[in-house]
Amino acid sequence: MLDVAFENELSAAPAAFRLVSPFAPMGDQPEAIEALVRGFEGGASRQILRGVTGSGKTFTMANVIARYRRPTLVISHNKTLAAQLYAELKAFFPDNAVEYFISYYDYYQPEAYIPQTDTYIEKDASINEDLERFRLAASHALLGRRDVIIVASVSCIYGLLSPEDYRGLMLSLHVGQELPREKLLLALTEIQYQRNDYEPRPGVFRVRGDVVDIFPSYSTEGIRVSYFGDEIESLHALNATTGRVLGAMPSCLLSPAKQFVMPRSQLLGGVERIKAELQTRLGELDAAGKLLEAQRLRQRTEYDLAMLAEMGYCTGIENYSAPLAGRAPGLPPPTLIDYFGPDFLCIIDESHVTLPQIRAMFNGDQARKQILIDNGFRLPSARDNRPLTFDEFDARVPRILFTSATPGPHERAVASLTAEQVIRPTGLLDPLVELRPLEGQVDDLLDEIRATSAAGGRTLVTALTKRACEDLAQYLTDLGIRAEYLHSDIDAIGRVDILARLRRGDIEALIGVNLLREGLDLPEVTRVAILDADKEGFLRSATALIQTAGRCARNAESKVILYAEHTTPAIEELLAVTQDHRTRQQAYNTAHHITPRTVRREINEDLAAGSATVPEAPSRRKATPFAPAPDTPRTAEVIEREMFQAAQALEFERAALLRDELRALQAAAAARRER
Repeated sequence: MLDVAFENELSAAPAAFRLVSPFAPMGDQPEAIEALVRGFEGGASRQILRGVTGSGKTFTMANVIARYRRPTLVISHNKTLAAQLYAELKAFFPDNAVEYFISYYDYYQPEAYIPQTDTYIEKDASINEDLERFRLAASHALLGRRDVIIVASVSCIYGLLSPEDYRGLMLSLHVGQELPREKLLLALTEIQYQRNDYEPRPGVFRVRGDVVDIFPSYSTEGIRVSYFGDEIESLHALNATTGRVLGAMPSCLLSPAKQFVMPRSQLLGGVERIKAELQTRLGELDAAGKLLEAQRLRQRTEYDLAMLAEMGYCTGIENYSAPLAGRAPGLPPPTLIDYFGPDFLCIIDESHVTLPQIRAMFNGDQARKQILIDNGFRLPSARDNRPLTFDEFDARVPRILFTSATPGPHERAVASLTAEQVIRPTGLLDPLVELRPLEGQVDDLLDEIRATSAAGGRTLVTALTKRACEDLAQYLTDLGIRAEYLHSDIDAIGRVDILARLRRGDIEALIGVNLLREGLDLPEVTRVAILDADKEGFLRSATALIQTAGRCARNAESKVILYAEHTTPAIEELLAVTQDHRTRQQAYNTAHHITPRTVRREINEDLAAGSATVPEAPSRRKATPFAPAPDTPRTAEVIEREMFQAAQALEFERAALLRDELRALQAAAAARRER
């Protein structure tokens, strides 16, 4: 067996980040950058960047990364904003490794059991191969270099193969290396690459005489290994689609094809530990008189053990991660955070939302797993395939920069410094806030929407429930207003399409509940109306009001209207914060002779990916069942190219549609050949 262990001790020297931007820090960005960098260099472990909407927090983050020079993990609370951050940071750091790490499921239904109705829900998932490639690229980059920025969702706190085991499975190749072809092929299969001589997709290899083409799972390019006898004569980068050779390589480093993989010897040791745990658990169930549960557990586990012994993999293998890795019960699993080593920077974007999300992951996961264990669907060690607790996460991150316009109580309690960004590079002031009576709020809103639309602006409206959003949108539509609602029942690509139409002016008013808050970049919006603003609670807290008001902070004509019977503490805080910001912003503009100007952006901006185009909504694009026979090769190539381009731009929904269209085309061509 080939020893594929790879030793690569990264230098502790600072990483070399090169920030590329036509702009220089402006307003209070220079002071914020200087204070944050000085704080981290002085040993601060927790700091806050409190910046108003539109003040350029991402640019400040980029400058802190470039100057502090440490590998960086940026965590966002949702995939759309994570994609937006990824696109922005990749543009700022074109020479560095900027990677994207989110859940790789297009659809995920976790395994569950409902005892009250005796209903077992089998795990059901659809893995997005492009997202899986991004995740593997992130792991690969972290083990090979230090100038790495990973933009992640909270999936980064879930278990992975340990970095030590992952590094031990990496395969190093170089020109002139004595390595028989048969040993190379064996090594590839051991790290979960599959032989496929017909379809060059990520995670496979093909063999043609003395040439082995490898298509790494973390890259869109392949590697061609050419042999002379038992010696590697040459290595070349390869275009996976066209097969064209791109250039020679002196050496290369291959990571495993999957993130859950381990050496055969370790796997067999883990199988024995699973068998021992099974016998112990069966004894406990028999003693408790749970004969049905014992029989169920025995059948399920023995089937999985047979699959592991024969194939090296089984469905739900992650539930056996602790015994397979030899990890003691109760210990936290290794995660992406462990791949960074002891010296890195973590930036938590929109921390007032992201931190509660991190806190919530553990308890929900454990409650579901415990029911499965009690009813004989899983071994007790399944509990150890889990996300980190908040305390475990906090202990593993040496230094954190919290960024938010409204930091939460935890951030304020632990941070040693708060750097403020109140001045916008555009000179824009915080929007005016106006209180209006609750009585007749819908009729007043109707007049406001019409006046705003006549002036060329757009209106965002927030209501308290989904039903209220839908009813209000229908009422406005019946009165001739181009209105739509936006809430969680609308999928991600549908939201992108609605927001794009709002920006283009196809929609005059958009009504939502809680989605019209953090991260939306809508310069055309000049009015934000908050209905029932005095109904105290989560949706009308000071944080929610401030974040919602910020959605119109990119337009010089902006105004926020609160409909309320009385002034609540949350409203009072919004008024006080807004007045303080406006006073400071106006003073800066006067001193520097700045005239506020509305932000200008491409109308067709894809908010999910930061690109210049908006993908078509699924309802508007249908897979082509077949194409005329003479055009089939050309059409397939064009569709495949568009598919890879869409995936590269993070337009995953469009890429999936193109994939289905390509498969239908290929199936039709195969049917014609058979006829």
